[in-house]
Amino acid sequence: MEGMSPLLLSVILALVSAVAYAAAAIVQERVAASATGPRYAPLRSPAWWGSVLLNGVGATLHVAALAYGPLSLVQPLGALTIVFALPMAALFVGRRAGSRAWRGALMATVGLAGLLSLTSGAETRSLTDGDRWLLAGCTFAMVAALFTAAHLIGRSVLRSVVLAAAAGVSFGIASVFTKAVAEEWTPDAPLAEWTGLLVLSALAVTGLLLSQASYRGAGLAAPLATVTVVNPVVAAAVGLTLFGESFRYGTAGTVAALICGAVAAGGLVQLTLDRMTVPAPSPSASDAPREPQTGRGPTGSEGDAPRPEIGQGVDVGAVPGTRPYLEVEVRSRAVAGRP
Repeated sequence: MEGMSPLLLSVILALVSAVAYAAAAIVQERVAASATGPRYAPLRSPAWWGSVLLNGVGATLHVAALAYGPLSLVQPLGALTIVFALPMAALFVGRRAGSRAWRGALMATVGLAGLLSLTSGAETRSLTDGDRWLLAGCTFAMVAALFTAAHLIGRSVLRSVVLAAAAGVSFGIASVFTKAVAEEWTPDAPLAEWTGLLVLSALAVTGLLLSQASYRGAGLAAPLATVTVVNPVVAAAVGLTLFGESFRYGTAGTVAALICGAVAAGGLVQLTLDRMTVPAPSPSASDAPREPQTGRGPTGSEGDAPRPEIGQGVDVGAVPGTRPYLEVEVRSRAVAGRP
């Protein structure tokens, strides 16, 4: 890569990072669809460990892209994960997406990319110890609330989306702590930020386990899009409130950011509705309407035993009781007093 401009290198790293994240999501979804074991941590599945490795590769490439390019370029490119995931799923596992899923994925990606491109990181400040502990406490409380709400929801798709939102919150705040630790870390005191590293690790593991659980019963697109959108949106919200970041272009940029956020939210709704729309089952032979019975047999062939006529007695043989036989008379509905 010698002679390549830092900006182009940043773009390539960000795109490869998005592909790695997409591949990890596809593997996680396949593990969730086929596994009958633990929902959150299928530790005995080699494929799941492969998805963990792919997530690690994606995170490393994303950090490297930030080292060579500006945040306003790298973060929107990371939103392409969902767009890459749909054709990759169709190519490698035969999971094709419908028009509504594609429409929702594009809406979520465009809205998120626009929102992130409007965020400016100028004049930021560092987090104090009090800010970090307050942020960590609020984050774990929010994740716990979403986790509890998910288990109170009956619809599997909605439950998965809520779990994915909890995973996105964990990943988003983990990004915030990554930035805080990176800014304060020095080679002279490598363990000075051990509390931040501990919180960062706990959030990353929590997000990974929650995202794995979100794929069970909901497919690929809706949970992945939810994590992809919630993660940077939460991180951007913290940046705006705690780091002193702001939207570009003043009031116009704020209005544009709100519009982009609405577009991204609309995309998530489209993806959720796409997964919740279950096609009507095709009628089976057992569900086929029964033809009115005639004097013919099941195949309609001639020569079957004649059926009893109205008013004719039918001997059904001996039955328990005092009477040696039971006589049944076939009557018409009109005689029986029925309409």
